[in-house]
Amino acid sequence: MDAVRVALLREVLAGTQWPGDARRFAGSLRRSVVPAGGKLLLVGTEGYEPWHLAAHLVDEAAWSGRPELAPTLVRHRVRSGEPPHLSVGLGRLAAAGRGHTVLVVAPREPGAGLLERVHDARRAGATVLSLDGGDRDLGALAHEALSVPDGGAELDLDTVQHLVSAAAGENGPPAQRGSRRLRDRLAGLADRLTAPPPSRW
Repeated sequence: MDAVRVALLREVLAGTQWPGDARRFAGSLRRSVVPAGGKLLLVGTEGYEPWHLAAHLVDEAAWSGRPELAPTLVRHRVRSGEPPHLSVGLGRLAAAGRGHTVLVVAPREPGAGLLERVHDARRAGATVLSLDGGDRDLGALAHEALSVPDGGAELDLDTVQHLVSAAAGENGPPAQRGSRRLRDRLAGLADRLTAPPPSRW
C-alpha cells in the first residue's frame, strides 16, 4: 500500500479509533527500538508470517532515516538455501533480552510454543509488542498491544499493519507531518516505480 492509499485510508477512518491507535502503537515501537539501536525481532505464528509488515518497516526505516525500524524476520520454518535475511529461526528468540523488541503478529491463536518463547524473552528483559486478533494470553504478555478482533472491526489486521508501518516512520509533530511526509513518501514511491524490481523478500 503506497503513501497516497494510506492517506486515503486515514481519511476514510477519520472519526474511528484506528488512526490514533495505530499512531500510538507505532510510537511505542519507535520508543522501544530507536534508543536501543534497533534489535527488532518480528515474528508471526506457525500459519502466518508477517512478510508485508517486514517489507514495509524496511521501507519506512530507509525513508525516515531510522534504520532501527528495520526488523529481523523470525520464522517458524527455515528451508535450506534461503537467503540470510530469511534464515532466522525461532531459536533467535532465545537470545532476546534487554535492548531487544519482539513484535508478534498473530491474527489467531499464537500457539503455546510461541507464547512460551515470547514469555522467556520478556523475562530476559525484552520489550514485547503485539498486533493480534484479541488473544488474551498474548495480550497479557505484551507491554503494548493493538488488537483487531476477527470479524468484529471496521477493518482487518493486514490493513492495521499498513497504518502502523506508515506511522512508524513519521517525523515531526502532527501539525507538520502531513504535507512534508506525503511529499517524502511520494518521492520515494516515484523512485521505487522507476527502479528495477526488488529481490524477493
